[in-house]
Amino acid sequence: MAKIRFFPSCAAPSLAEVASWCGAALASEADASRIISDVAALDQAGPGDLTFLDNSKYLDAFRSTRAAAALVAPRHAESAPAGCVALLTREPYRAMAMVMAKLYPGAVKPGSVFHDTGVSPAAFVHPSARLEAGVVVEPGAVIGRGAEIGGGTTIGPHAVIGPEVRIGRDGAVGASTTIVAALIGDRVIIHPGAHIGQDGFGFALGPRGHLKVPQIGRVIIQDDVEIGAGVTIDRGANRDTVIGEGTKIDNLVQIGHNVLIGRHAVLVSQSGVSGSSAIGDFAALGGQAGIAGHLKIGAGAQVAAAAGVMTDIPAGERWGGAPAKPIREFFREVAAVKQLAAGKFDDGGKPD
Repeated sequence: MAKIRFFPSCAAPSLAEVASWCGAALASEADASRIISDVAALDQAGPGDLTFLDNSKYLDAFRSTRAAAALVAPRHAESAPAGCVALLTREPYRAMAMVMAKLYPGAVKPGSVFHDTGVSPAAFVHPSARLEAGVVVEPGAVIGRGAEIGGGTTIGPHAVIGPEVRIGRDGAVGASTTIVAALIGDRVIIHPGAHIGQDGFGFALGPRGHLKVPQIGRVIIQDDVEIGAGVTIDRGANRDTVIGEGTKIDNLVQIGHNVLIGRHAVLVSQSGVSGSSAIGDFAALGGQAGIAGHLKIGAGAQVAAAAGVMTDIPAGERWGGAPAKPIREFFREVAAVKQLAAGKFDDGGKPD
């Protein structure tokens, strides 16, 4: 089978151009006119490729790479093998992302599956919906009554945009996504199969049965948010569910009603936030972390993977475990259990 490149490079820059794209420093003895044809991992790079080193764990791979050039921190420059030019930067991973965005613009934001423009004749757009110039609506998509979509946004196949929904400019809505009761900002990327604005899980529980509580709030998603595949974000019950600008949400995350998430937070796959909890700016939830309802996770706090959070977490702290606790306390408990399992405690519970 012939090799298929889903994201072919759109440029062949010189080392001088690469350095200018990401602000890296090019060694004075390097040939600034040398051409870079592609990017690759350390162990797969060839003589025309650019690579990067961001973790000293991979120093051995860096020392043996065949790449033409590598983005590296100054402290690792001397480890570059013969023939590999070191491009010096304090943030190699970030620099590599900037270069790749230049080389592969089609991979930065999902585009049209059919490489179409305008509204497909196989889409269904309500006559009262308002679409700015440059909106792409793909086959099978449904745009509801009174919806508004900004220019440069793509609505993928079989996506459903509900009545009165607002979506800003230069965004992307993936295939089979559903969006109702939502106001969405500019440059928001929503990957396939996400569901936004459906009922929150609200019931008045009782011995005579569980009475459904109408969920009359909205979902507000601010600018530059990215939402992974299969994410569900419930609309508010009696106030809004809010996702702050720049927040990144991984695949398969659940966000309950009335949740407030601050700016530039990170929620990793399969994490869940129960109703009416608040996640602060720049906070991070590890994979499968669970946040109980009505809690506050402070700005910059970090929650370890698989943690079960049942109380507020102060700003800047790191917690782990189930039930979650400060990370050092959690590690001490793990170490104590390990010692106990190894038989290092006598019957009285004291160390031997």
